Parts: sequence; structure tokens; C-alpha cells
Amino acid sequence: MEPLIQINAIGAPIRLVNVNTDQLFPARFIKKPRAVGYAQYLFHDIRRTDAGDINPNFSLNDPKFESAQILFAGANFGSGSSREGAVYALYDSGFRAIFAPSFGEIFAANCLKNGVLTARLDREKIKSIHDALDLAQEPKVSIDIDQERLTLPAGQVIKFSLDPFQKHCLMNGLNEIDLSLQFNDEITAFEESHRMTCPWTAL
Repeated sequence: MEPLIQINAIGAPIRLVNVNTDQLFPARFIKKPRAVGYAQYLFHDIRRTDAGDINPNFSLNDPKFESAQILFAGANFGSGSSREGAVYALYDSGFRAIFAPSFGEIFAANCLKNGVLTARLDREKIKSIHDALDLAQEPKVSIDIDQERLTLPAGQVIKFSLDPFQKHCLMNGLNEIDLSLQFNDEITAFEESHRMTCPWTAL
């Protein structure tokens, strides 16, 4: 997994609360292999009107935000099912960081496994960021994970807090397999010792 230390990218506002994983990645696409490109399914139904046309009122359909890699969303983002496809769709669309007042717990855990930052900011800060992004001609945001701070287009600095384990994994590009492999020598030594002590288990 690629280390995530700093991000300098377009930030986009998502003015919706309780965005669930089915809205991020609708269930009818789950059987499709990731190789087909999950980015095309991200926010699939929210991006469109009931008639199937592109919804001009959805922020990610605005050319100003179409290349965004950072989301500033409403409360309870990523609630619902445990489907990892929701994170794959975000990652394959280029998103590397999401800020919201709260997250679905399983969704946040899946983000960490895939190298996507999730960080909490209260509703008032999220609203002020939405306003700042709307006003900015180029809504570029800088994130420094080590310093736990983000810098808005006009230069305003906002601090956020990360769990030390989350921060360690992101900055070192470690997923669960990588964490286990850090103990490869100890695991190998145990397996060899176990085979010597209990040889019948190797049959």
C-alpha cells in the first residue's frame, strides 16, 4: 500500500448526511469485477436525476470539483453495509481523504485498509469549509497527516486529530497483511519450533 503523508488536491463539498454505502456503490454493481472500473459507479444514482440525466446540482458534476481527491461530507458518512466496494469506488475515482463529523465504523475501517484517510471535523467546521470551497476559484486543499492539519484555499489552517495507529498505518503504507509481515521472522521461528515440538501437525 502506498504511504499517505501529504495531499495537495481539489477538495469537494458533499452536502448530504447519512450517505450510505449503497449510495456510494449501489448493490446492483457488486457482482461486477473491479477490473471494469468501479469509479464509474461512485455516487451513481445521486449523480443522476430520476430521468437518468446528469444532476447539475450535485457537486462532483461541477467541472470545478470533478478532479477532486478530498471530500468534505455530512454526518454518518459511509453508514449501512460493510461492502468494501464503496471504498474501492472512492479510491478508483482518485479520492484519498474524507472529512466528516462522523463515519460508519466498518466503512472507516475499510478506508484505512485501503489507504484512504478518514478524519472527523464538527459540523460547523465542515460548513465553513463548504463555503470556502464554493468561494475559491481553485478549491485546492493541502493536508499534512504528520502535523494533522489541513490548509484551505485562502490559507486558513484547520487542525484535526487521528488515532495513532491509523496515522502510523497511513504514513507507512501498511495494511493488515503488511502489519503481519513485520513479524515474519518471529512467525517463521514459531512455525519451525512448533514442527519440532509437534511433528505430527505437519503431516
